[in-house]
Amino acid sequence: MAFGNLNQDDNMPMAEINVTPLVDVMLVLLIVFMITMPVLTHSIPLQLPSAGNTEAVNPKEPLRLSIGQDGQYALGEQKEDLTQLRASLSTIAKTNPDAILAIAADKNVPYDHVAQALAAARDAGLTKVGFVTEDP
Repeated sequence: MAFGNLNQDDNMPMAEINVTPLVDVMLVLLIVFMITMPVLTHSIPLQLPSAGNTEAVNPKEPLRLSIGQDGQYALGEQKEDLTQLRASLSTIAKTNPDAILAIAADKNVPYDHVAQALAAARDAGLTKVGFVTEDP
């Protein structure tokens, strides 16, 4: 299919694009996608909760633990030392195992005080712990 001059040398390179490998690759990709699409769209049966559940709509208010710059702990509005904090957290965990603890620590608090509060929450059995931050 070379159109050109009849006096052209046979030693000149052909300037045609060979599209056969491109078509082969495209057909292979088409077949791969045709095989994998039914697998990707396969649905999994789930038991979703109903919208009538008021606890899911209204989340529980977290229990706030504040840690001051001097390392002073305050559970809610009550100031406590570390031993009182451990006792209070274990009492809360026994009465409500799904309690949420929100730790609000000052920027300048040494991490040791935060680590001790996390250890007290873990020892008490509280598994839902978060940190309070400020919006940018």
